[in-house]
Amino acid sequence: MCGIAGFIDTKLSTEVAEKTIGAMLESIAHRGPDARSTWVNLPVVLGHNRLSIIDLSPDGTQPMHYFDSAIVFNGEIYNYIEVREELIAKGYKFSTQSDTEVILAAYREYGQACVDKFLGMWAFALWDKKKNELFCSRDRFGIKPFYYILDNGRFYFGSEYKALKKSPLFSKELNLDQVSRGLQLGWVSYNDETYYSSLKSIPAASNLIYKDGMISIEQYWDIEKKKVQLTDVNEAKHKLLELLKDSVSIHMRSDVEIAICLSGGIDSSSLSSLIATLYPDQKFKSYSIYYDGKNEVDERPYINEVIEKYPSIVPHYYKPSHDEMMERFHSILYQVDVPSTGSSNFSHSYLIEKIHADGIKVVIDGQGADEYLAGYMHSIYRNNADSLRKLHLKEFLVNVLAIKKHQKQSIGDLVSSLGKTALSVLYNEMNLYSLEYKNYLPFAVKKEKVKAVPFDLNNSYADSRLNEFLYQLLFTSSLPTILHYVDRMTMSHSVESRVPLLDHRLVEFGFSLKNELKFHKGVTKYILRESVKDILPSKIYNRMDKKGFVTPGEVNWLRGPMKNLLEIDYTKLDFLNKEIVKGVIQGYQKGDNKNSKLVWRIATLNYWINNFN
Repeated sequence: MCGIAGFIDTKLSTEVAEKTIGAMLESIAHRGPDARSTWVNLPVVLGHNRLSIIDLSPDGTQPMHYFDSAIVFNGEIYNYIEVREELIAKGYKFSTQSDTEVILAAYREYGQACVDKFLGMWAFALWDKKKNELFCSRDRFGIKPFYYILDNGRFYFGSEYKALKKSPLFSKELNLDQVSRGLQLGWVSYNDETYYSSLKSIPAASNLIYKDGMISIEQYWDIEKKKVQLTDVNEAKHKLLELLKDSVSIHMRSDVEIAICLSGGIDSSSLSSLIATLYPDQKFKSYSIYYDGKNEVDERPYINEVIEKYPSIVPHYYKPSHDEMMERFHSILYQVDVPSTGSSNFSHSYLIEKIHADGIKVVIDGQGADEYLAGYMHSIYRNNADSLRKLHLKEFLVNVLAIKKHQKQSIGDLVSSLGKTALSVLYNEMNLYSLEYKNYLPFAVKKEKVKAVPFDLNNSYADSRLNEFLYQLLFTSSLPTILHYVDRMTMSHSVESRVPLLDHRLVEFGFSLKNELKFHKGVTKYILRESVKDILPSKIYNRMDKKGFVTPGEVNWLRGPMKNLLEIDYTKLDFLNKEIVKGVIQGYQKGDNKNSKLVWRIATLNYWINNFN
């Protein structure tokens, strides 16, 4: 796990090139404090900050060279041992124990198709000296970031916004379409777009080729649209459990200690239980955060269920104060590179800081399963819409009654749920997101400043409202934003985050399942619960609420230690509708929490522009 940067620029002298790459690497020094190296072979320059995880010896230093190629790589190829053995059988020799060398050898053997062999997370830039071209790639879900700027043939890249801000090509011009998506929807990116017009991102599951001053981008993977779907629950749960075990096993490969973030929810509890079951003689640490004030979330009763069942887990609990969060506000906004669209990443940063203080470099996180196994409550509406569209009225009624029972819905909640289900019957995801963008929150940006709808979603699963919703969660709305924050929060403290639930084999399996195996009689993530039922504490197996990484920022912090953030400087926010924004903030200050998310986003946007732009 590391930070990468580099460029291809014919206009720079050696002295200026070395100074530029030095500044780019220094800006992301936190991503790799163990070593720093560069390779300058004008016009090509590659740079690397190393966080040593696999092969801790100097042999793993990058940029790494292998025959006619040189690479800088950020990530982990978890199946590097298997790929390495396959290449050795073909006659390849290796001088290190690193996964980086495996990428280089695999490229020599398979070309750009090498990425099809990899299980893992990655962002790399590989210079092919024979072809005089730069081969760049990003993993299937965009777990690891890759940003770039192209201007008149000059190409710069890096792991974070910060590195590209040191580029001579960087411009401060804001991408107002992205600013608006962030305010209205909470997305921090879309496709290849960022908060800056000049700065682009390689989309997930894509390769970028730079040659002769031009780039081409090609998607190398997508979820296979299988027509034959698995329906037998016993077969499905055994298959899922085997996939989970294999994913956890390869994600535990490391030459340094691994810990886990444990929240008390289904996902992190399942991973903790699996690790404890697979490695019964191995002690490992869990880290949890809680808030115990009025109307705040304390997950310790659930977390303790896991700890009591598995004594090999050594728990660590932390309770941040509101004042501590205020003290970290400036540094966290700097770390995340973008305006904060929600306060939960502040809790995550606090927890990762404690993990780093204990000398731990690798942590297991539980993100991903909600997006393909129907973990979010909004999955209910799409699932029920599928039942209605297929005229499965009995199935629809069973689910409605079960949801009312499990979620303890009032009559008002039930009516709202049925209304949203009706919308899901009538409209596809593009239409639903458009409605949300325009109407869910007061529209903060002057409409003449942005596109009417600044996104275009392909209807990949026209026959299933639920699968289409899950697909967009994975690649458009939810997961890209979550992964952005997870990467920044962990790497800002020199900690690598691993997400075993985002093994692409698990995701493909999830999309091969019928709806009722993902959402069954009002139970979310049904097949995951069933697959780990024997090892998961029963209190968590039966848990029906969905908390996530709940943080009291939007409701309490802005009325307490952070209330000064609501003093908005409109001189640098002339693209906002001042009267609407003032009205929203005044309503919040009077105690109305209806638009608290938007208030938080406006406050952090204002601070970010005034301090980091």
